[in-house]
Amino acid sequence: MRKKLIVIDMQNDFINGALGTKEAEAIVDRVAEKIRSYPEADRIATMDTHGPHYLKTQEGKHLPVEHCIRGTEGWQLNPKIKEALGKALIYEKPTFGSTDLARKLSEMGKEEELELELCGLCTDICVVSNALLLKAVMPDVPIFVDPACCAGVTPEGHEAALKTMKACQINIAE
Repeated sequence: MRKKLIVIDMQNDFINGALGTKEAEAIVDRVAEKIRSYPEADRIATMDTHGPHYLKTQEGKHLPVEHCIRGTEGWQLNPKIKEALGKALIYEKPTFGSTDLARKLSEMGKEEELELELCGLCTDICVVSNALLLKAVMPDVPIFVDPACCAGVTPEGHEAALKTMKACQINIAE
């Protein structure tokens, strides 16, 4: 069985930028360590990616804080995370979940047995969205989330997302 790590949106704007939190800052070193524990070929990352007209999008109308605008410092991966990822596959995504990532992993799963682990930001938005999307596309693939390597918009949102994922048969590390 091949184990893949999916690192969700460990970008500056979610760590110490426009939408950063102390909880997000606190997981950076643990996430970098987890990344290095996987072979480089089994590391995948996503990047929240918006254009200059973000505030006019559906998401921007509900979350009117410009963030992860392509090419800005806030859009960049945290330097420690970028270094740890090495030559990982990176998927830019304009919304919470990446359908391109789900399609690619589904194709890989047809060629070999997979196990997936997710970590990153934000537990209650993009981590849960990607976990549920992957579970829907690959219902028989074991999916794990390490809560110590995730942070939510709030601690309460983080806990609620973990409960939601667990209810949907996503394995939450103890």
